[in-house]
Amino acid sequence: MDTRQMRYFVALAETLHFGRAAARMNMTQPPFSRQIANLERDLGVRLVNRTSRQVTLTRAGARFLADSRAVLARFEDACRDARLVGEGMKGELRFGFMMHAAHRIVPRIVSRYSAVRPEVRLTLSETTPADIEHRLLNGELDAAVTFAGPSNAQLDGHTLLKDRLCLAMALGDPLAARRSVGPRDLQDRDLIAASAGVAPTLRGAIVGYFADQGIVPRFRFEPQLQNTVLRLVAAGLGVALVPESICDGRTPDLLTRPLVDAPALEVVLKTPRGRDNPAVAPLIELVRGESFGEAAG
Repeated sequence: MDTRQMRYFVALAETLHFGRAAARMNMTQPPFSRQIANLERDLGVRLVNRTSRQVTLTRAGARFLADSRAVLARFEDACRDARLVGEGMKGELRFGFMMHAAHRIVPRIVSRYSAVRPEVRLTLSETTPADIEHRLLNGELDAAVTFAGPSNAQLDGHTLLKDRLCLAMALGDPLAARRSVGPRDLQDRDLIAASAGVAPTLRGAIVGYFADQGIVPRFRFEPQLQNTVLRLVAAGLGVALVPESICDGRTPDLLTRPLVDAPALEVVLKTPRGRDNPAVAPLIELVRGESFGEAAG
């Protein structure tokens, strides 16, 4: 038995006429009648009562009609879903991002993508920059927003913006009176930053900023999450060099100041090369056509 036989029977049950049912299925009546007879033989039960004047459903036939309609509806749904998944219109997209992108970039991407692909389920995963590449390569993520970092032949990168570093400090910090701050203004200050093992690109940019002036920065705390960095800064436990976009005017308990010759970090959308999730291509197309601006100090 297959769905074709179910369709034959539904046509007969809805018309109660072999000739009209056969015409609906684009068949002549004799082969259509044989199909119904074969179906009844396979099921081992009579589905219709036939007389020279009329066709009626048996009790078993009425039940089989209801079940056949349900099965055919589910089959149509399965066919539709398969097509939509293959076209990237349905399915799941596992989207990772570093906290540094959570304020400005990720909400915009999620909003735009959900608008053009409403039937794709977005699974959001906030994680550290160091973990993102590992999870992309292991197949745990389909795409992620992170810092560019060293190139990897197994990953493609799509630039979103250049995010300059700025100085974050507590309210009332002595440097608040300055219009901009340079490395020498910070050489005796305690710094708060994620370790190189957590955010290697960001940490490297911070160390390099001081090294250009022959200064070795003094790191006091090295929390894993950028939100923790900001909270410690707000408590007056040190200052931090952070991407300008994460402050973005929405941190009333902090002050920020531009850095002289501030380093700019490239923020990218990374995707595994050669993966076959059709939901990724629309995401890439979206970010290519979207302007995220440049966070500048």
